[in-house]
Amino acid sequence: MSLSLDADQLDRYSRHVIMDEVGPEGQKRLLDGRALVVGAGGLGAPVIQYLAAAGVGTIGIVDGDVVERSNLQRQVIHGDADVGEPKVESAARYVDRLNPDIDVETYETRLDEGNVRDLLAGYDLVVDCADNFRTRYVVNDAARIEGLPVVHGAIYKFEGQATTLVPDGPCYRCLFPEAPEPGTVPDCATTGVLGVLPGTVGCIQATEAIKLLLDTGETLDGRVLFYDAMDMTFESVPYRRNPDCPVCGDDGIETIEGIDYSGGCRVDAD
Repeated sequence: MSLSLDADQLDRYSRHVIMDEVGPEGQKRLLDGRALVVGAGGLGAPVIQYLAAAGVGTIGIVDGDVVERSNLQRQVIHGDADVGEPKVESAARYVDRLNPDIDVETYETRLDEGNVRDLLAGYDLVVDCADNFRTRYVVNDAARIEGLPVVHGAIYKFEGQATTLVPDGPCYRCLFPEAPEPGTVPDCATTGVLGVLPGTVGCIQATEAIKLLLDTGETLDGRVLFYDAMDMTFESVPYRRNPDCPVCGDDGIETIEGIDYSGGCRVDAD
């Protein structure tokens, strides 16, 4: 951990420093923190924006896509001049303009079972901003084996959800044992999504990540928060660890090698 905040940092983070719950020591923890953000799209954009603004010192960004003009209605860290550029490069430029304190590590690739272990190495936590079930299950399973917390978010039209998966709590498979079959849940390219919706859910994810790095407050561990923008309602629903869960249960897996993440992303019993 760095020894002290310099004058520019004391100015930049002054509204954190004066808080009893953060203070200079907490801000130094954030500056020494390492967060991996999976996805630089609708959810990833506000997560990256607010983690960088808060002073999370190292932000890893994983995304294999390029910026498209149809992204700009909701992916607020990208602009018209970035169309056609890799999202990780556009995101890194945004962070550099916002806060020179932040080191950005970019991975222009799609996270999968073959590279997930290398991508997670050295990070304190993962923020799951993926737009597909396969990636969510890979992140959950690998992070649980590595002992890393995951802040999960998902959106659909006017609705969103968020939960936090900590190493000694229930995992994503306790909440959703299997994924829907491919093609049964339409994506935003088919059904659309309210442009501001990922901003709300992504801000919740960023808040959870910052609390984890500060080791303060109550997280969404064991609770999934559902948000309905049409009715402007939030509902918190508890869920428990499943002792028979193939990943975090009493006889949970020790490696993801051999798991078939196609279809329902099942973990077959031995």
